[in-house]
Amino acid sequence: VHDLAFLFYPEAAMQSLHRYLNVVVPRSVRRADHLLADSQHTARDLQEQWQIPAETISVVYGAVDHDHFQRVTDPHRLVSLRQRYQLGDRPFILGLSTLQPRKNFARLIDAFALARQEGKLPHRLVIGGGKGWLYDEIFGKVQTLGLSDDVIFPGYIADADLPALYSAAEVFAYPSLYEGFGLPILEALACGTPVLTADNSSLPEAGGPAALYVKATDTTSIAEGILKLVGNVTLQQALRNAGRNHIQQFTWARSAQQLRAAYEKVLAS
Repeated sequence: VHDLAFLFYPEAAMQSLHRYLNVVVPRSVRRADHLLADSQHTARDLQEQWQIPAETISVVYGAVDHDHFQRVTDPHRLVSLRQRYQLGDRPFILGLSTLQPRKNFARLIDAFALARQEGKLPHRLVIGGGKGWLYDEIFGKVQTLGLSDDVIFPGYIADADLPALYSAAEVFAYPSLYEGFGLPILEALACGTPVLTADNSSLPEAGGPAALYVKATDTTSIAEGILKLVGNVTLQQALRNAGRNHIQQFTWARSAQQLRAAYEKVLAS
C-alpha cells in the first residue's frame, strides 16, 4: 500500500478512480495475510482507517540510487540541460511531479507570486512533470497571476536529466498535500539541493532534519518558507550537510532487507 490519499483527498482524483480504489483497496487489505507500507505514516493510516493489527504490517521504505543521484557540477552539462528544457539563465525554484491536484502546485504558484512581491525574487518557478489529471487550475493560475514568463512547464523530465535538474535548482519545493513517502525529496537531497516540503503525512519521514517544513494548505506559510530559504547560504548549507547524512539510511539494499524480513515473518507463520 503506497498511500491512502484517495480517502483523505477524494477531490484530488478522478471520480472513476476514486470509486474503484474505494472498493478494491479495502477488500485487498482485508484479504491479505500481511501488508507492506511505504512509510510509518501509511502503516498508521492502515491501522486507524481499517483497524489493521500493527503486527500484520511491515514498512518497506523507498530509496535513492546513490550512483545516479549525485550533485552535478559540470558547467557544460548544466548549460545543456537549461537549453534542452528552455529554462533560461535565471535562478529557479524547482517543483517536480505529475501535474495533479494532490501535489499542490496551484498553491505553490500562489506562494511564489507572493514571495516575488515580498522579496523581489529574480527566480523563475520551474514545474517539471507530465500532465496527469485535473490540472487546468495549475495552468489557469499562471495566466490569472500574469506569470507566463516566470513559471515554466518543461514537461516530462527524462530520468537521465534529473540529477542535473535538481543540481541546477536553488531550491526544490515539494509542498504536497499528502504523500505515502516522497521519493523526490530523497533525490533532491542526494543532489545537494535544499528542500522545502510540507509537514504532513509521511513527508517528515522522507525529509528528516534535512528539509524546511511549511503548511501545505497555507499559501503564506509556503511563501515564507521560500523567502527564508532562497538566498540564505547558511541555511542552505546546513540542510545540505544534514541531507548527506540523512539519505545514507535510504538504500535499495536496506529496502530489500526490509522486504525479505517481511517475507520471512509471513512464511514463519
